[in-house]
Amino acid sequence: MRLRLLRRRLTISAPRVAIRSALPWPLRWVALALVLGFCASLALWAFEFGKSIAGFDRVSRTEFLRLQSEITVLRDQARQRQTVAATAESLLATERAAKESLMAQVRQLEADNRTLRGDLGFFEKLLPAAKTDGLAIRALQAEVLGGIQLRWQALVIQSARNAPEFNGRLELELAGMQSGRPWTQILPPQGQALQVRQYRRVGGLLDLPPHAVVKTVTARVLDGATVRTTQTMPVDPALR
Repeated sequence: MRLRLLRRRLTISAPRVAIRSALPWPLRWVALALVLGFCASLALWAFEFGKSIAGFDRVSRTEFLRLQSEITVLRDQARQRQTVAATAESLLATERAAKESLMAQVRQLEADNRTLRGDLGFFEKLLPAAKTDGLAIRALQAEVLGGIQLRWQALVIQSARNAPEFNGRLELELAGMQSGRPWTQILPPQGQALQVRQYRRVGGLLDLPPHAVVKTVTARVLDGATVRTTQTMPVDPALR
């Protein structure tokens, strides 16, 4: 009987044998947790050791707070500089507008200066001039433009002090030749209104009739039907 049992155990027909651990499952999980904890502790130690080697541990919390404070200060300074830049840009725009306004004023003053110089040159032509106590025409000028227009100007002076304002009219009498015949014409036909307190500069452009050649121009100041003053000047042939 024993021999049969021994043969069955030693031959292929022997029954299967299952080997089981003597440790229960709770102890296995505890052991696994210990192993994982040890591995995590080892990894953490390696990480901290690496930080110490790289020098990261030298930056303390105080240093971190100092750096954070410096960052806050730099941000405030950046905002202040942005505000200053915006203010400077606004001031620059205002300065540009003021400069453009000043340039416009300078151009206007230059134009006024040229006008005053022209008036001064016009008045200088009056010297020497005879002194009168009433109205007088000075510096009568006339120029034919292209044979179709007459440009003229004159200065009417009331030399008496505290004289009342004169209200009358001024007319030009043109004399010359037209189509080979003597020709005269008053322009404008009814004269032009004239008001003079101390002096008045008058002038303008007049259209000439076809084929008219102007030789003389006579300016007259009238008070109703009374001629108060008159002046005649020849027209330079070179200007016709």
